[in-house]
Amino acid sequence: MNTTDHVQSRSTYSEKWQQRFAFFDEHGAPNSPTYKPALLKLPFKQKIRINANIIAFFFGPIYLFVLGLWKKNLTLIGILIALTIVTEIFYSATNFAYAKQVNFGVGFGMNILYAISTNYAYYLKEIKGEQGWSPFKGMRW
Repeated sequence: MNTTDHVQSRSTYSEKWQQRFAFFDEHGAPNSPTYKPALLKLPFKQKIRINANIIAFFFGPIYLFVLGLWKKNLTLIGILIALTIVTEIFYSATNFAYAKQVNFGVGFGMNILYAISTNYAYYLKEIKGEQGWSPFKGMRW
């Protein structure tokens, strides 16, 4: 699929998405050298809007399917299943006393992954026409 075949008029998106897309157009991916300095210059609320997606934090698996990011969503669900299997094997082998706390941490970590990867992934899909399997493309670590 050609990138220009997929790109829609930006006026069809909400103001939030237009701001996010404009920021990514100007400063690139979160791992680009100009991204973080430009993000630090923004007001706090706008930093959060660009850098994270609150809806994805609370409703990640559903929201990514709604946005059409099903490949990235299946990858994140696979990671969650793998982490669950590994932790459950560890718990049953060791009678680990803090299983609930670790499960909470793993769940919270997955929510963070959804929140920080959704905006740029949606930008790649809608503006660049890229729909890959890696939810971490362009992310900084």
